[in-house]
Amino acid sequence: MSDTVLDRLRLPVVAAPMFLISGPDLVVAACEAGVVGSFPSPNCRTAAELDTWMGTIRDRLAGSPGAAPWALNLVTHRSNARLPEDLALVAEHQPDIVITALGSPMPVMEVVKSYGGLVIADVVSMKLARKAIAAGVDGLACVSAGAGGHTGHLSPFAFISAVREEFDGIVTVGGGITDGAGVAGAVAAGADLVYMGTRFLATSESLAQDEYKQMVVDHGPDDLVVTAGVTGTPASWLRPSLVANGYDPDAMTGPAERDYDSTGGAGRRWKDLWAAGQGLQTIHAVEPTATVVDRLEQEYRAASERFTRLALATR
Repeated sequence: MSDTVLDRLRLPVVAAPMFLISGPDLVVAACEAGVVGSFPSPNCRTAAELDTWMGTIRDRLAGSPGAAPWALNLVTHRSNARLPEDLALVAEHQPDIVITALGSPMPVMEVVKSYGGLVIADVVSMKLARKAIAAGVDGLACVSAGAGGHTGHLSPFAFISAVREEFDGIVTVGGGITDGAGVAGAVAAGADLVYMGTRFLATSESLAQDEYKQMVVDHGPDDLVVTAGVTGTPASWLRPSLVANGYDPDAMTGPAERDYDSTGGAGRRWKDLWAAGQGLQTIHAVEPTATVVDRLEQEYRAASERFTRLALATR
């Protein structure tokens, strides 16, 4: 099925699942524009709401022949008490792709494989990549340095190379890539797909507050702070949002243990404290998703043509 899914794409891009940002409108807009649309299941506070979202996406895309595949990002850690209910909804609505996060992909394998879906595991290290490969996943989402939110530590190019030494499945890479040239570079380095979160945050279909979107437009990578001082895990935050919520970005202290509760701290994590990746310098306006994808395709084609010219010139 992997070749079929990739063949359905206009560009090798995933509008990455973003907590409190990705919803049905963004997923459908991305798929209709020709890239993978996705959302994380925790964006729905109840299984009933998740049922509604998945049904809405499935039904709307059924009326869009030629739309790209869609994906559900599912937390498989044992702390997700709702996992059995979520898996029952996966079996019912059959998303093309299930992206697992914060735990082993094993709990989803049987369900997703039963209807021919793909399982992609979200990983931040080679240790986790090897565990996912051993579980039999179809692909890896390699979250690298430069990614927004809980970020990785490896260079995207180093991560791709290391994974390709051991895995011939679908390799998705994310970390600071927000234009078509970056997509072309990642593909040339061995990736099949590119995760883009921040690039789709500042779209008209995203659920981000208008002030959040404008902050992404107005700031660049020098305005980011990577710290474990908010959740206990290193994450990339917009400095102005930290300051606005009473944090000192230059003297961050946080929970002794990992704490992902969105309601704790001086500001509500993710709701008032805003994350972004290093590629935000190239985002100049809040635009419809279709417009963003059009520009990405132009940039991707131009970069690919440039690469071809350079390759031929060095023969």
